[in-house]
Amino acid sequence: MSSSKIQHKVKATRNYRYLHKWLGLPLLIFFFLIGITSILLAWKKKAELLPPTLKSQVENGTWILPSEMTRIGEEEMKKLGRDEEVDRIDIRPDKGIAKVTFKTHFTEVQLDGFSGEVLSVKTRHSDWIEKVHDGSILDYYFTDGEGSKLTYSTLTSLGLILMGVSGFYLWYYPKLIRRLKK
Repeated sequence: MSSSKIQHKVKATRNYRYLHKWLGLPLLIFFFLIGITSILLAWKKKAELLPPTLKSQVENGTWILPSEMTRIGEEEMKKLGRDEEVDRIDIRPDKGIAKVTFKTHFTEVQLDGFSGEVLSVKTRHSDWIEKVHDGSILDYYFTDGEGSKLTYSTLTSLGLILMGVSGFYLWYYPKLIRRLKK
């Protein structure tokens, strides 16, 4: 095979090695962060990063209204001196409970869906871990939008794709060069 084709592949391999090294160094931090938080999110129930879902003691009752669930959740937060702005209510009909979560902190109030009794007030660690995982933690604390999340996710995803492509050529081109030299 011609020497120019071999030299072209050798030069391309050097360029891919340079790209792989200098792209990989800063991305390494983010890849570790994503990997660690991914493991934690996969194991969130086993690692108790999410409060266990309790069960109502009332059988076949009438559900209280979501507005009442919101009011009870807000009152619990007032008692704790926390912001009471409700983000969402997660209703679990099979368990007879509702989980009230809040916009400015990671607290969850579990209530009996029939009696309105507060069953637990705990921190949802999985929620802040998820925000670290997808980059939205910066938006959560500093902005109202999704700019940080979109930038973080796009750059780390493109970085992973480029690392994969350059890694493939770092593996493939030396094999090709050896074959071309024969």
